[in-house]
Amino acid sequence: MRILIYSYNYNPELIGIAPLMTELAEGFAKRGHQVRVVTGMPNYPERKIYNGYKGKFFLTEQKNGVTVQRSYIHVRGSKPGVLDRFLLDGSFIVFSLWQAFNGWKPEIIFATTPPILISLPVSFYGLFSNSSVVLNIQDIVSEAAVRVGLLNKDSWIVRLAQAVEKLAYLKAAKISVIAEDFVTKLVEQGVNKNRIVCIPNWVDLNFIRPLDKNNFFREEHNLQDKFVVVYSGNIALTQGLETVVKAAASLKEKLEIAFVILGEEKARQKLQECCNNYQADNVTLLPLVAREKLPEMLSSADVGLVVQKKTVTVFNLPSKIPVILASGRPIIASVPDTGTAMRVVKESGGGIVVTPEDSQALAEAILELYENPEKVEELGKQGRKYAEENFGSKTTLDNYEALFAEILK
Repeated sequence: MRILIYSYNYNPELIGIAPLMTELAEGFAKRGHQVRVVTGMPNYPERKIYNGYKGKFFLTEQKNGVTVQRSYIHVRGSKPGVLDRFLLDGSFIVFSLWQAFNGWKPEIIFATTPPILISLPVSFYGLFSNSSVVLNIQDIVSEAAVRVGLLNKDSWIVRLAQAVEKLAYLKAAKISVIAEDFVTKLVEQGVNKNRIVCIPNWVDLNFIRPLDKNNFFREEHNLQDKFVVVYSGNIALTQGLETVVKAAASLKEKLEIAFVILGEEKARQKLQECCNNYQADNVTLLPLVAREKLPEMLSSADVGLVVQKKTVTVFNLPSKIPVILASGRPIIASVPDTGTAMRVVKESGGGIVVTPEDSQALAEAILELYENPEKVEELGKQGRKYAEENFGSKTTLDNYEALFAEILK
């Protein structure tokens, strides 16, 4: 098949949707499909164009059997306002279309959202090229913006997002979602259930796997003989890492417990101020590790953290949950008690769920695992087993191949 993946983010970006789209594209290529990717210049999560890509409007690369076609995006600061966000998305819409037309016509266009505005060039190009569009929804923008308090539900921007979402759903041949809870929401928005397929996010289980925790990462950061609690990923509105810092401060008399938070530079600087305010000197702030070092970093942990605020979209599934489970490490999830994240962690048997934004509950859960190494080992084994049964990248590729073949028939 000729498959075009239309994704705002892609390798070498380290977190978010980029690793998933990279694995998907390269997985299809290994199976003999023609694959090209239309994407932006790498910038996430710093919102700063990476070295080697600055000052370029277009760039085409060949990577692991995939043609990667990059286009200019307008990036202005790590926390773009509404106007900056429109310029960011608008520039990608305009310039990515050039790259979409600059190549062979696909049979399938696989487009991932957010940003929801990506559906506009995708629908246009899909109509022109007579391609079938599969819309992959990682989050529902209009819902997420309201829940985290960025916008009022009556805002014209929210109404515009809802209108674009409805148009995108209408133009897609199929809509893939990452959790069953999305299905209910989309049906409420008027989408026919028969057009929706649930294919969870995936993990390369051969790459992310349980390793010896006493490795180079621990040595490099003086974590030998420590009970290491790790959070790695985006430090943003939806996370609320202050809860982790407060929990760490309350446990600093337990000298064997060490906290490690990995994220982008500007966010780390602000979090350092929070650590100083709470005198949490047992927290180490580090940059995100390169992808090839990710398995070692994950395995250095005794516990992996998933942290959300009370207001996040409850049907979303953080991509770090399958990754931590696959690494064979238990999860402590400080997440809403009605959402997908809570359900998956409990269903996996690989972790503990605590009330979000409750630093005392988080500290108590960490202390419980610190005092029960047998439970840590058992949760890790159960989590890995669940990941093998539910989040394998081979299963995902099989499911998408079958879906695409069904559409093309």
